Amino acid sequence: MKNTLRWTLALALAVPVVGCKKESKSEEGSKPTAAAQPQQVDTAALEKAAEKWVDQEFQPSTLSREQQLAEMKWFRDAAAPYRGQTINVVSETIDTHVYESKTMAKAFEEITGIKVKHDLIQEGDVIEKLQTQMQSGRSIYDMYVNDSDLIGTHVRYGHVVPLSDFMAGEGKDVTLPTLDIDDFMGKSFVTGPDGKMYQLPDQQFANLYWFRHDWFSRPDLRERFKKKYGYELGVPVNWSAYEDIAEFFTNDVKEIDGVRVYGHMDYGKKDPSLGWRFTDAWLSMAGVGDKGFPNGKPVDEWGIRVEGCNPAGASVARGGETNGPAAVYALTKYIDWLKKYAPPQAAGMTFSEAGPVPGQGNVAQQIFWYTGFTAPLMKPGLPVVNADGSPKWRMAPSPHGPYWQEGTKLGYQDTGSWTMLKSTPLERRKAAWLYAQFTVAKTTSLKKFLVGLTPIRDSDVRSEHVTKVADKYGGLVEFYRSPAREAWTPTGTNVPDYPKLAQLWWQNISLAVEGEKTPQQAMDTLAEQMDDVLGRLERAGMQNCPPKLNPVKDAKSWFDAPGAPQAKLANEKPKGETVPYEQLLQAWKEGRAK
Repeated sequence: MKNTLRWTLALALAVPVVGCKKESKSEEGSKPTAAAQPQQVDTAALEKAAEKWVDQEFQPSTLSREQQLAEMKWFRDAAAPYRGQTINVVSETIDTHVYESKTMAKAFEEITGIKVKHDLIQEGDVIEKLQTQMQSGRSIYDMYVNDSDLIGTHVRYGHVVPLSDFMAGEGKDVTLPTLDIDDFMGKSFVTGPDGKMYQLPDQQFANLYWFRHDWFSRPDLRERFKKKYGYELGVPVNWSAYEDIAEFFTNDVKEIDGVRVYGHMDYGKKDPSLGWRFTDAWLSMAGVGDKGFPNGKPVDEWGIRVEGCNPAGASVARGGETNGPAAVYALTKYIDWLKKYAPPQAAGMTFSEAGPVPGQGNVAQQIFWYTGFTAPLMKPGLPVVNADGSPKWRMAPSPHGPYWQEGTKLGYQDTGSWTMLKSTPLERRKAAWLYAQFTVAKTTSLKKFLVGLTPIRDSDVRSEHVTKVADKYGGLVEFYRSPAREAWTPTGTNVPDYPKLAQLWWQNISLAVEGEKTPQQAMDTLAEQMDDVLGRLERAGMQNCPPKLNPVKDAKSWFDAPGAPQAKLANEKPKGETVPYEQLLQAWKEGRAK
């Protein structure tokens, strides 16, 4: 009861006093601002709507009903100057954002009186719209959900409103007092080198190791594997073990219950998503980059070196590691495994096409599987789901390559985050900020997590309700409760212009996949082109932390220096190492990484 009273009082004291606001014009001169024409609304109807949504939709929650209604009252009162207006926001099309667009936007309108047009488009289109608004200064959307991978871009160009400044200053009157920023698991991902928070995490999902727990538990398969390789069939700790398991299921087992099976799954079509396949931590899993979280310093998982906060080069000749031995090893293994151990159609698939394939029941494991596909692989009737609805599969940490060292990031997390541009008029920013907070408030966030399985709040994944249902999610909950999650991070601040640099990856890697270039040649060209872009950015100038390229030096001088880049190892395939899944799960439950 004391907590409830404290919550209610805090929210009541934080409600802004609604008065007359001076009308302002948008930069386009024709749009009215969000506060131009406040509308008289039946507040009793809004209050009744809040009760309806809290009772019928936003359950369960980590808050009591009284606390939920107190949060909704704050939103209702804070939204008063903007009632009757329509705000425009956009995000990529995934289950979580579909729920926001179809359900949460409607709830927000009924509770606050502010209408929301929440568009759902492809991720590449989101970035294109964002770039257009930044370059033109014309307000297209009032807020964007875009990946935190662009944090380095946002920090340097100065087009994005630092939310930490906004919440303490001009947006203080529309900032939820119970937002609890420290509860967001992705807080470090959206924080710049200046310590400011530039984006608000909305959803996140990791790339983890996925495997058929039921097959790995079969005594006959376990006996055959140990007889051949000399160690137990289990969760692979290193790439050597992953490769052995891929070989075993593809060429030794071959068939289970009359179905042709494969020991690996991936995708390889020449498409922008092929670039994500690599920039999303594939190189760091092999061992590219220095130690450090959320990203390696001075060299990150893209192979870009920074000196202070200034990108200094991607090639080994400039102290980077994009074309170093670890990166070439990573690309080589990717191509080998795709051709030798994956279903034949995998090479012609994109990210979205390949994600659900393990659910068809013919794949034993996948080293790099996005947990954003968890929901589709839990559907009743799938070959990978038991009759009682429990999964036959499990998730675990991805194995690491021979160049990897303890203390280096081991995987990727996609963190879609609310982003506010300075070119959007202030009053429209304020109205959109209210909706953004509504989608992640403690009143609504747990239900959204259960719908999309893309958690953002630590309090949600540790909640009593999630504890009760954790077993049905195949290790997802245990992963997010464990310290292991700290080693899974998005692209960081070393990347000064994500759109310009990201497009280089798929264009060059596809040439190696198609056999037109060797992995070394492809990575050499990629590194050279990245240096060229960094050089152009340096000459063009950036508002903050612009690139300052290092002079070209002999590669050996860099290899001989501590840290990245690393010289080629004499043995890139040490003995395979595995760990029992149950042992790993218990470590997570006890709060240990392994």
